[in-house]
Amino acid sequence: MARTRERGWPPAPEALPYPVVDNHTHLDSIGHVLGPDDEVPSVDRLIAEAAAVGVTRMVQVGCDVPAVRWTDALVRDRPELLGAIAIHPNEAPLHAGVRERGPDGLEATVRDHHAMPLDDAISLVADLARGNDRIRAVGETGLDLFRTGEAGRAAQRDSFRAHVALAKELGLALQIHDRDAHAEVLEVLLADGAPERTVFHCYSGDAEMARTCVEQGWYLSFAGPVTFRPNDGLRDALREVPLSQVLVETDAPYLTPHPFRGRPNAPYLVPVTMATIAAVKDVSLEDACRGVAATSEDVYGTW
Repeated sequence: MARTRERGWPPAPEALPYPVVDNHTHLDSIGHVLGPDDEVPSVDRLIAEAAAVGVTRMVQVGCDVPAVRWTDALVRDRPELLGAIAIHPNEAPLHAGVRERGPDGLEATVRDHHAMPLDDAISLVADLARGNDRIRAVGETGLDLFRTGEAGRAAQRDSFRAHVALAKELGLALQIHDRDAHAEVLEVLLADGAPERTVFHCYSGDAEMARTCVEQGWYLSFAGPVTFRPNDGLRDALREVPLSQVLVETDAPYLTPHPFRGRPNAPYLVPVTMATIAAVKDVSLEDACRGVAATSEDVYGTW
């Protein structure tokens, strides 16, 4: 008999010995992964449940036009939250008028906000970032060759370069989305010049790429996939990165760590990933937490 997969929220893990930052989460998207009968937790509840296990601060990421506006408003009055905003790589072609089936086989989902031209959408990001000192990063931006087809790649690349320039202009951190595009992302960053604080969100490269990033002074953020049993290569990459360049994230509500893969994710599950980071780095959990917390403030400043 096939085993029935558990659904619903995973149990709360044991609290961390030192508070850390979830440096990439999408609180606006939590409800997207829940069933029709599931209660969508409020932002206040998500913050409180995370704080109870030692995840006391977060970077809320808004990467489509509605989420950019929502994030800008949210972080103004939540001391636990800072913001990162951008036009996501898979959003950029839609704002540029590209309508195509991607390499993943899915048709693009076009919504009302995609009627805004790409330049105007990026200008919105710039205006909000300039006007809100709680926005500390431009992101997530980058390249995604898994979902975007040939027709959309020029728009995606133009958008990425514009966001890189914006982060440098405003002195903000840059959060990179890199899916099946390692060489292409590195090419843009090395050609254009990366911002001083550049973060590879949900790092997915190998150990060789990690060494390149470390040499450049970039930061690598590890999410649930580093806990997945088949991902020895990702753990090898983590071993190449000093704690001074390691960040942790949930990418909630996606990428729930093992053993809860397939269930909803939220910032309160950061301790599960932190335990793997400590084990791979062969340091105590407290030392790992202290290192990651310090790195988070190096990148984003104080909350």
